[in-house]
Amino acid sequence: MDIEQARFNMVEQQIRTWEVLDQSVLDLLLAVKREDFVPTAYRALAFVDMEIPLGEGQTMMAPKLEARLIQDLALKAHERVLEIGTGSGYLTALLAKRTAKVASIEYFESLATSAAARIAVAGIDNVEITVGDAAQSPANFVDATQTFDVIVFTGSLPVLPTVYLNHLAVGGRLFAVVGDAPAMKATLFTKTRENTTTEQALFETVLPPLINAEQPSRFTF
Repeated sequence: MDIEQARFNMVEQQIRTWEVLDQSVLDLLLAVKREDFVPTAYRALAFVDMEIPLGEGQTMMAPKLEARLIQDLALKAHERVLEIGTGSGYLTALLAKRTAKVASIEYFESLATSAAARIAVAGIDNVEITVGDAAQSPANFVDATQTFDVIVFTGSLPVLPTVYLNHLAVGGRLFAVVGDAPAMKATLFTKTRENTTTEQALFETVLPPLINAEQPSRFTF
């Protein structure tokens, strides 16, 4: 396989056609070696429009979803990012290349270890990965008053844990795929001022759920 041609085809045929037109985002996807973050057994599928198995029952997002996420967040060089679900580390690397600092929390130690190694090989040094369960709250991992400019959930959520909005700085954005399959929407939450957050549905998609995600209250009769 011609790796560079496959990477170019991914950008031109999958990502551009999914309304990712920001040239700086396209350049980022060409620069960060996606194949280096894919398990060896699936390396030949690194640029295919699919979710790639990572082990532990987890998967890597399809390339077009990663690209839209990066574009829609409109990341800035000075920003601090909190990522819930490190996975392969590829999205972590993309976030780190565009921002000042990424704190990433991964449920599975095996995935955290392999992601950290891949990120180090890529020469990225502004990422801190912690192992633990932050699906419903980051309380065990960040100070109560600590805020981030960007928060990203890499697994879907039936409902967004509102405690995370307390950790979003004014002007900050939170990306999450919210809902139950098959009715899920990629959603951008923006904190316009203290105690005020807007919500924008970006597109419909389906994403595997985050482990131990908060469940909505269900009425019983």
